[in-house]
Amino acid sequence: MADVRTLKADLCVIGAGSAGLSAAAGAAMLGLKVVLFEKHEMGGDCLNYGCVPSKALLSAAKAAHAPADSAQFGVTLAPAQVDWNGVKAHVRKTIETIAPVDSQERFEGLGCTVIREAARFEDPSTVVSDSVRVKARRIIVATGSRAFIPPIPGLADLPYFTNETIFSAPELPQHLIVLGGGPIGLELAQAFVRLGAKVTVIEMGRALARADADHAKLAVEALRTEGVTILEGHKAARVSGDPGRITVHAEGANGETAIQGTHLLVALGRRAVLDGLDLEKGRVDHTPAGITVSDTLRSRSNPRVWALGDAAGREQFTHIAGWHASVFIRRAFFKQGSKATSLPVPSVTYTSPEIAQIGLTEAEARAKFGDTVKTSSFPFHDNDRAIAEGKTLGGAKLVLHKGKLVGASVAGDGAGDILQLVSVAMSNGLKLTALTNFISPYPTRAEVVKRAASAYFTPSVFGKPARTLVGILQRFP
Repeated sequence: MADVRTLKADLCVIGAGSAGLSAAAGAAMLGLKVVLFEKHEMGGDCLNYGCVPSKALLSAAKAAHAPADSAQFGVTLAPAQVDWNGVKAHVRKTIETIAPVDSQERFEGLGCTVIREAARFEDPSTVVSDSVRVKARRIIVATGSRAFIPPIPGLADLPYFTNETIFSAPELPQHLIVLGGGPIGLELAQAFVRLGAKVTVIEMGRALARADADHAKLAVEALRTEGVTILEGHKAARVSGDPGRITVHAEGANGETAIQGTHLLVALGRRAVLDGLDLEKGRVDHTPAGITVSDTLRSRSNPRVWALGDAAGREQFTHIAGWHASVFIRRAFFKQGSKATSLPVPSVTYTSPEIAQIGLTEAEARAKFGDTVKTSSFPFHDNDRAIAEGKTLGGAKLVLHKGKLVGASVAGDGAGDILQLVSVAMSNGLKLTALTNFISPYPTRAEVVKRAASAYFTPSVFGKPARTLVGILQRFP
């Protein structure tokens, strides 16, 4: 390493994904010296292989599905003709349009030194690559995650897709087998069935197991109606066959089922990327889930080191990566008391219907608080905007403990946007009455949140005590 140059930095960031870029940008804009390492693509998984391309694919699939939805409006459309190369071009264009925001040029313009090489720890305060050694006051590990590939017999001997490769598949799969019924698996399953593929999902437990059970069921049944075969309670025991003729042998309650398809997608969760970092040299404790950190996101074994995003071994969402960067900047530079757990975490599964969740589900709340938990709901089939649009599946459910919001779930068209009303209320400690005390423009789908909140107060506002009180007050002019 004779040609290695040595730099000193206020902040060294390993990983130019959502968390690393947000933290690097914040530090640079505060006038601090920042060195940013990235060995692959700027923008990380979300831009290149995750959120952005998947939503672009879902948009193409929605367009392909439009003829099936049009008849209810008295409109007949010709069956969609899908050009897979055209779909991929749309995905690439979407990435290319957003990419400049995460580009090396932009961050160098902010004042960051960007090193496009793999980085690793040399000692607790030093990070090195092939050409650079950085002595840093603070070090962030924001290396993201990759698809978890389980040791299923036969899997390694056959080609398979992950979220990193599915968007560049040479041809549209004839029959795509999806291992995993979580958000990634079901989003892509619906996209591909709408684009014309046959799709089978194999899930060892309940599909969308972390979502509200009632709302998850709506999404699962909607996918089945569209033609997706979803085998819940089935575990992939082995894989056999040849490229283009792949068989997954799945074990269920009634024995083994053999599913034969042309292509295979592994969507069984993600694991933090920590290999090659020489964390032991940096005295950074970790587990397979991620770096061992406190609620401040600071390493428990090396206080100079912070872990953000998926590398922190917590929720794996892009918006959480951004929040982690905010927590870091607030604590490290402004000495504020923010923690990773300071705010409730929202999540959205972008199937149709969407499933949006924040805080505790009804089942989680009952397990924690018992029978004191109450729910208040309002369905889209009673929402005038939803009726006019012919999108009446789902609704809003609020989960309350002693009158306080502890969670919520929204299922239906635009659920992710609608949930943000509840997110604002919960994040700012607002009372449930705050969701009733505003004027909701008519007709909007978001009105379901206000109606669900109002429904909670209906017995007290219009019950016998209230009627008695009003009767007494009416005696006075």
